[in-house]
Amino acid sequence: MKKFSQILLLSSSILLLNSCGIVEGIFKAGMWSGFLIVGLVIALIIWILVKITGGRKR
Repeated sequence: MKKFSQILLLSSSILLLNSCGIVEGIFKAGMWSGFLIVGLVIALIIWILVKITGGRKR
């Protein structure tokens, strides 16, 4: 169990550090381009969820 918790801690810290680097890169590129990229990612996630759930069924 101790080894599992160590692996979980290591993998979660790696993922969190990478996401901080992504956010830093977005805001270095500029706030408007950051908003555009975030908006596109959110739209992509919504589109994928609609495709998975089947969208509107009449």
